[in-house]
Amino acid sequence: MNLHRVTNVLSVLLGLACLWFGTNFLLAPETAAAGFGIPSWPEGDAAGYFTVKAGRDLANGAIVLTLLALGRRRPLAWVMLLLAIVPFVDALAVLGHGGSYAAALGIHAATGAGVLLTAGLLFATSRDTAGTNSTVREGNSALDRSTVRP
Repeated sequence: MNLHRVTNVLSVLLGLACLWFGTNFLLAPETAAAGFGIPSWPEGDAAGYFTVKAGRDLANGAIVLTLLALGRRRPLAWVMLLLAIVPFVDALAVLGHGGSYAAALGIHAATGAGVLLTAGLLFATSRDTAGTNSTVREGNSALDRSTVRP
């Protein structure tokens, strides 16, 4: 299996994992919350944050899978790089709210490292096409149209 294919598999797995977590937090928040790593969870109105987490995860998974399906590997690499923020902040939340180091590092920081690895592989297996914009190739750039002629 070549590196390009490995990167695709990692991207699909990360996208599907986000969709799974989002769906799980939406449909079974108490069960999903137990595996997150924070020992005491909000109740009552504060439990509404489970829906917020679900929406975030569903959107992240959909973005990853959509960019991959469209073949937009370079933009996906940038998105993955930025999405790595989420699991690292989750690890800080676990540590800051009485969770274990095992959960913070073994679940969230490890996920963040996997997302960073995938971003790096996406950068390595994609080429930058920013300089080959079709409008520039055809001579229709905004710069050409805005040139002031005496």
